[in-house]
Amino acid sequence: MVFLLRLLVNWEVRGKENVPKKGPILVVSNHMNFSDPPLVAVSVPRKLIFMAKEQLFRSKFVGYFMAGFGAFPIYKGHLDLAAMRRAKVVLEQGWGLVMFPEGKRSRSGKLLQAFPGSAMIAAQNDVPILPVGIIGTEKLTGKSWIFKRYKITVNIGQPFLLPHNGRVTRGQLIGMTDSIMCHIAELLPAEYHGCYTEKVRLLIHPHLEPSDNLILSS
Repeated sequence: MVFLLRLLVNWEVRGKENVPKKGPILVVSNHMNFSDPPLVAVSVPRKLIFMAKEQLFRSKFVGYFMAGFGAFPIYKGHLDLAAMRRAKVVLEQGWGLVMFPEGKRSRSGKLLQAFPGSAMIAAQNDVPILPVGIIGTEKLTGKSWIFKRYKITVNIGQPFLLPHNGRVTRGQLIGMTDSIMCHIAELLPAEYHGCYTEKVRLLIHPHLEPSDNLILSS
């Protein structure tokens, strides 16, 4: 993967110094292309295990590679207790667990509404969250991209903890999920913020009312 990245694209990783050298971490990233999981794997200098949607393992060819770089399936649409238990084991081993909270690729590059699974795992296991923002892989479509050497940037943010006390309510889980996505959004250009644009704006300018957006944008 490193060889292909250096050969085909202009690959840059920023913020490697933010990665904790040891201890469990939950790595969360935006997702735009099939190349994102291996891209994260070679950009974050830690032992990483991936949680990926079950559909990817149905193909023997794709499933072989998914398992090869340390992935296990999660079934979307319901609470997958087996996947949650496996995530717990990964973190108890002191490794990094990688999740893409959006649950699917964003073809436009803009952030999609995230599922609460990453927030639930972070809260249940009380582990630091490492946000990652990927820029440029949405351009890697078709066949002609291999001749264009697009700029691909992986921004690694500072780890953070979700505030919580014991049992988490559904409302708190939604807020935690928004917090995770806003941390990812801060590592991306504004045009990538998608459905989190307003939440990020309020995070940066908390004193402003929603109606002030017109003044800010002008």
